[in-house]
Amino acid sequence: MITNEIIWITGASSGIGYQVAKQLANQGNKVIASGRNRQALDELAQHSDNILPFVCDLLTDNSESIEHTLTDLTPHLNRVILSAGDCQYLDVNSSDWSCIQHIMDINFHGSIRAIQGSLSLLEKSNKGHIVGITSMASMTPFTQAEAYGASKAAFSYFLSSLRIDLKQKNIDVTDVMPGFIDTPLTQKNDFNMPFLLTANEASQRIVKAIEKRSYKVIFPRRLHWLFKILSCMPKLWLSLNK
Repeated sequence: MITNEIIWITGASSGIGYQVAKQLANQGNKVIASGRNRQALDELAQHSDNILPFVCDLLTDNSESIEHTLTDLTPHLNRVILSAGDCQYLDVNSSDWSCIQHIMDINFHGSIRAIQGSLSLLEKSNKGHIVGITSMASMTPFTQAEAYGASKAAFSYFLSSLRIDLKQKNIDVTDVMPGFIDTPLTQKNDFNMPFLLTANEASQRIVKAIEKRSYKVIFPRRLHWLFKILSCMPKLWLSLNK
């Protein structure tokens, strides 16, 4: 069981990040919980004295300011869990495609700024660990999901390469690829989401995988195999999405 560690979690004001922060704090870890919503973070901190709120906007905060604040909060970090993200759908018939830039900024560039800002503190621990929450959506194309899927695919590849380059620094990297999770983001979806998991169920699986320091974690398995099969039959998948 993960305990007595110092862990920074982004996107902790709701959804998966919120539940993972609660679980790890209850296991006896000091959790630095960050997000843009100060009220939500303060409410999260009421669950445990081990939770320290850190208001952080990965869209605007640069890596230097992130590193400066984290250094004021802790002498080192054992793990960083990157859960911050957003989802917007693209209307190809619209003249406004700005959602692509926004989603890439938060899901990809924002997470990279967080990694860069925390890397020196991870190096100070005996064996650091970076955990990125990507998505199974990057495995199979979905209608209007160009921005979201591309951002998660880019982040997933970045994590795989980063794992190689950080090996010499004794820092592990885990790519967590969940399916559909019941969060404020997915609650806006107007389509069927097979094998939907609660945020608490997802949190339990993520924490278990983090403990093992797995390279890649994909769940639920039934959805994973469904997507793998469909990705091998692109014409069939295209016909089903007409």
